[in-house]
Amino acid sequence: MAVTVETLEKLERRITLTLAAADINTEVESRLKKLARTVKADGFRPGKVPMSFVAQRYGAQVQYEVVNDKLGEAFTVAANEAKLRVAGMPTIAQKDTAAEGELAFDATFEVYPEVKIADLAEAEIERVAADVTDEAIDKTVEILRKQRRSFAQRGAADVAADGDRVTIDFEGKIDGEPFAGGKADGFQFLLGEGQMLEAFEKAVRGMKAGESKTFPLAFPADYHGKDVAGKEADFLVTVRKIEAQHLPEVNEAFAKALGIKEGTVEALRADIKKNLEREVKFRVLAKNKGAAMDALVGKAELDVPKALVAGEAERMVANAREDLKKRGIKDADKAPIPAELFNEQAEKRVRLGLVVAELVRSQNLQAKPEQLQAHIEEISQSYEKPAEVVRWYLSDRERMAEVEAVVIENNVTDFILGKAKVTDKQLPFDELMATA
Repeated sequence: MAVTVETLEKLERRITLTLAAADINTEVESRLKKLARTVKADGFRPGKVPMSFVAQRYGAQVQYEVVNDKLGEAFTVAANEAKLRVAGMPTIAQKDTAAEGELAFDATFEVYPEVKIADLAEAEIERVAADVTDEAIDKTVEILRKQRRSFAQRGAADVAADGDRVTIDFEGKIDGEPFAGGKADGFQFLLGEGQMLEAFEKAVRGMKAGESKTFPLAFPADYHGKDVAGKEADFLVTVRKIEAQHLPEVNEAFAKALGIKEGTVEALRADIKKNLEREVKFRVLAKNKGAAMDALVGKAELDVPKALVAGEAERMVANAREDLKKRGIKDADKAPIPAELFNEQAEKRVRLGLVVAELVRSQNLQAKPEQLQAHIEEISQSYEKPAEVVRWYLSDRERMAEVEAVVIENNVTDFILGKAKVTDKQLPFDELMATA
């Protein structure tokens, strides 16, 4: 029987589904008989509860379930017969009119759009690259030294200077009144490393242990503490202890402490360079991938199904709640997070996903087995036991699906860059690493 599909608006469609009342009644009766075998009721032995009692108590629920199941089956059959690619779940509404002995329902739903991609040769993309310099390696060595620094208490006559760790008591007031977060005892911070506002560090710099000072401090207008942002406070600070930092020398002992088997500074720098080059590669790839995807979407024409956007927004809400839960937020699963907050981002994700899927289909950009293996092996090289990491990925379908998605994105990126007008740009190492 041919299915009549009514076009409502853009991607929205409607079809009418009919169910035979006799079929529903037969299925309801069958399910109630099965249910009667296990139903418990006072005054009756198991399996001996009268059908009239079972029908009275459970009939409405069972009929609802049967109708839903039958509608699901009917909708699937109708959509397949009409060769429709349904996007999201349909909305079902019963019709007031139906033929005798039948129930009629309208199923309203969206279909996947036709995606048209213009000539990518007209797209303009800036492709970036970056090198790992000796300066970058030097900075990394300094970071490693700071991670392993030690501290020794300074003498009574010494004053606090940049690089020192100071222990202080402080109390701040605005218009003579204390404010939340404005008081602490035994608070430690490293002077000159930006852990405190510059005005605060400037006041502490040059003080001696046991010395107190009162000074004004103007909070920036964009300060993270909204209650004090843009306001001026008076702080009383007392220095309790000043400790000078000691950085380890960069020598064989330092290299061995970092797990370098050869135990030489040269091997340490080579290892650092290797790790930085791996990080640079991934960051450059991510940046170029983003540029390529933006160009692709810019050359695509399609309508985006509202149902898919709503579903993506709900997933993002669930992820946000999960993130709050991991942060230890109480009742995170009940947090009032409106899905509307994510609508714009969800729409972008859905649009990109549809366009990428069309390009993959039309250009045969699916991930090949050798590509999956190569990507996993590359990831494993940043771990101590690469072989175990490879086995860990290969043993789980979900993890492999994530790898496949990345490889497909890489294939799409390479395809776009191979077609578009590409301008190459060399990025300074620091600028690349500062990119989120």
